[in-house]
Amino acid sequence: MNRVAGKAAVITGGAGGLGMAFARALISEGASVLLTDIADASEASAALGADFALHDVTSEADWDRVMQTATSRFGRVDVVVNNAGIALFADIENTSLEQWERIQRVNSTGTFLGCRAAVRAMREHGGSIVNISSVGAMLGLGPFAAYCASKGAIRSLTKVVATHCKERGYAIRCNSVHPGPIDTAMASKALADAGMNEISGVPTARGTPEDVAWLVLYLASDESRHVNGAEFLIDDAMAAS
Repeated sequence: MNRVAGKAAVITGGAGGLGMAFARALISEGASVLLTDIADASEASAALGADFALHDVTSEADWDRVMQTATSRFGRVDVVVNNAGIALFADIENTSLEQWERIQRVNSTGTFLGCRAAVRAMREHGGSIVNISSVGAMLGLGPFAAYCASKGAIRSLTKVVATHCKERGYAIRCNSVHPGPIDTAMASKALADAGMNEISGVPTARGTPEDVAWLVLYLASDESRHVNGAEFLIDDAMAAS
């Protein structure tokens, strides 16, 4: 019950199934958690025992405010989980520039701002950054052109942040998590829109938010103190097929 005792975490995308699962896992092992989202999830957060803040991850000012809020409430920030993201069903021929830029702004730019804010907040005492990417960063999923590209950017950015912190002697680790289809409302809608409930005639296996949450907990804890710049697939061998 004490794997992350005394640690303070900021988790974006907190109104969704993954964010809530991450908060539940970290709180169960002793962490203090600030959940953030562009949608109000204050009641659900309170029920978990987490604090909540409205937050647009594409806004520099919002990131400054959220990190100041977390530091004020908890004294410091030890963990940042960049989980906020959106998905869009559109292939390369039918993706508009507006759609492309929106996906990149939320998924890629939002994660960049989160990593930058985390490094600035934790460089004196260290910590862990966990970036939620996707199996789509490794695969060419035709119906999700912009989404896969944005998640690939997160995969690369993670390694850049990890090496930057190591070279400067910051005790900050940065790792990426790459789920396959997970049983959340957003994932279910995206797969249905793309007609991908089956891949090559085989029903698409879906993990649970908890399957991802236990890995996030490990990466947030000191158990993973030598794990840095790594990527973790949780996809039931989807990328291996």
